[in-house]
Amino acid sequence: MASNKKVNVPSANKSGALPAMMTGDPKTMSKGLIVLQEWWGMNEQIQNCGKDLCGQGQMVTLVPDLYRGKVTNDNEEAGHFMGDLDWKGAVDDIQACAKFLKSNGVKKVAVVGFCMGGALSMAAAALVPEVDAAVPFYGIPSSGLCDVTTIKIPMQCHFALNDATSGFASPAEWKPLKEKLEGKLAKLEFYEYDAGHAFTNTTGPNYDKGHCDLAFSRMFKFLNNHLV
Repeated sequence: MASNKKVNVPSANKSGALPAMMTGDPKTMSKGLIVLQEWWGMNEQIQNCGKDLCGQGQMVTLVPDLYRGKVTNDNEEAGHFMGDLDWKGAVDDIQACAKFLKSNGVKKVAVVGFCMGGALSMAAAALVPEVDAAVPFYGIPSSGLCDVTTIKIPMQCHFALNDATSGFASPAEWKPLKEKLEGKLAKLEFYEYDAGHAFTNTTGPNYDKGHCDLAFSRMFKFLNNHLV
């Protein structure tokens, strides 16, 4: 089993160094995967997800604590945390993670994120040159943060047909996004699932093991094709 440890990643974010959990050894694994949290914070679920993805994909995973210590299981509080987030600073954090992995021996780095992290992973695809591939799950960044049509790296998107998060990741948002991206991005895969929001979160009410396993198998095939 791959080892995991807490690390501090130097970041240009005005909040300073970024706490993170790393699983695997960047000196022996050539591929790295940054795993971005939902709006709850860096809780046990997302840390376990990072560990599991390391084992499944045989790549170093790095789970950054974008809230720097704040964690909740309350919807209202999570909404405040996400609303208060410095999104451009979070993109700086993702860039810092990519640089950290590469400086420690990883050759290629991808980013995967869920909900809020999905939106940030798509933003990173547009804004962070050190990221080599991106896999957003049910999250869309604002047009004020980035122009998603400028993305040049390979990107694989996963969205849910029964997503009720209106204004963020519901079909009313992701279907026009899909149409727009398919007309602009050369290296795009886009998958939809008969599931609800956060269907990969093992602790959530919409967890769907079948769709989760399928999505992750697609992700690893995609990453193995592009992180070479």
